[in-house]
Amino acid sequence: MKFIEHPFGPMYNEKSRILILGSFPSVKSREQSFFYGHPQNRYWPLIASLLGEEAPAHGDIEAKRHLAFSHGIAMWDVIRSCRIEGSSDSTIEDVTVNDLRLILEAADIRQIFCNGTKSFELYQKYTKKLTGRDAIKLPSTSPANAAWNIQRLKEAWKVILPYLE
Repeated sequence: MKFIEHPFGPMYNEKSRILILGSFPSVKSREQSFFYGHPQNRYWPLIASLLGEEAPAHGDIEAKRHLAFSHGIAMWDVIRSCRIEGSSDSTIEDVTVNDLRLILEAADIRQIFCNGTKSFELYQKYTKKLTGRDAIKLPSTSPANAAWNIQRLKEAWKVILPYLE
């Protein structure tokens, strides 16, 4: 297993109202140096649909950034560095976490959400004691989470909407 440092920083600004945390970027996300870069990940189509917007084109990072920022969404990952095989959360070992205070001190984050079980477990284990804040676990948008179709994901993820109003 390879030891990897997170290859890109958080995405937030002073208008961010929610923080969505992944576990650690996939191989495709690491290649693009941006969040949810795998073409089969449902994150961007899901977020766009929830917000009544058109989904950004797969490789259009600026459109994705604009979509998130224009609706008050900050993003980062719980893990700063770890050992991981490919993109598999189940192989993650030797975790060092990101310091989320960077975002929490700069923006009025109303709620933290975790994209998937691994993100939530890592947040609970390592990060909650540093932030003193609860997080809400959402089903993963990863293509590996095939049990959840886009409609079912949309139903679960709509809990983010009141925090963006």
